[in-house]
Amino acid sequence: MSRNPITPTIPLDAQGVHHGFLKLPYSRDDSAWGSVMIPITVIANGDGPTALLTGGNHGDEYEGPIALQELATSLRPEEVTGRVIILPMLNTPAVAAGTRCSPVDGANMNRSFPGTPDGTVTQKICHYVATELVPRADIVLDFHSGGRTLDFLPFAAAHVLDDKKQEAACMAAMQAFNAPYSVRMLEIDNVGMFDTEVESQGKVFVTTELGGAGTATARSIAIARKGIHNLLVHAGIKQGALQRDETVHLDMPDETCFTFAERSGLVEYLVDLGDTLRAGQPVARIWPADRSGEAPAICTARRDGLLTARHVPGLVKLGDFIALVAVVEDQPDA
Repeated sequence: MSRNPITPTIPLDAQGVHHGFLKLPYSRDDSAWGSVMIPITVIANGDGPTALLTGGNHGDEYEGPIALQELATSLRPEEVTGRVIILPMLNTPAVAAGTRCSPVDGANMNRSFPGTPDGTVTQKICHYVATELVPRADIVLDFHSGGRTLDFLPFAAAHVLDDKKQEAACMAAMQAFNAPYSVRMLEIDNVGMFDTEVESQGKVFVTTELGGAGTATARSIAIARKGIHNLLVHAGIKQGALQRDETVHLDMPDETCFTFAERSGLVEYLVDLGDTLRAGQPVARIWPADRSGEAPAICTARRDGLLTARHVPGLVKLGDFIALVAVVEDQPDA
């Protein structure tokens, strides 16, 4: 197999604080000998676990990049036992463009793992992360939110896994993150996801959905900031107490949690995020956008639960996501 051309401009295994880049040569029309420069910070002190913290996997999701930028400027080595690897803008070209997918090759990074060293820009970044960074990590936190087309109740999530010991460790880390909502998630289509790559290497993995609508809020950033602190304390990398607030536990057990549009048009939501729904209850109406005097199509919940995510723009296309209904679970024993 070819060698990955990405090289770090800082040491990954040295003590102290190091700010730099993962440098990927990329020849293009406007820069014949140019490079994609992916920001990275490594903060290490003594022997201990390693946390890999990533944001900007999708370029229009902002809580992760903002909270991790703050962490990179504020976390001191004396606060750390072990190592923290921070990549605030993992998909740097997409973050710069404010797009979900990379403007360089059109790829969705979170469907491109484990990547390849001789592929497109996105595939090379994925391959480097999968082969050089994930193996160094004991715990991985990958921030997501809804981007420009979705809005979520703010939650942290861990996945249902075949390895129940690993699943339990992931669930415990997710609960330590302590978002307002905590989701046990069965992925319907996990091929190519960063999540799947990390979990396949036996690591503890936590992800989030912390809002959306193409922006971040003071509340969503505060949730991300607290979650980082809690996760580092939980992992034994940072000293201090867990900052705990009430969390609602949700489950996404199967595809009946999802409702999709069967018509294009103007979407009118009949319920709001956090509302309780019954199976068969109307969630939204889709009105024609090209004529009047025609009745709307009705989109209904496919199961009982809480409206956990919804489409954001007022126009939808055939096949667009409309609603995610998650099941409220009993609180686990403390």
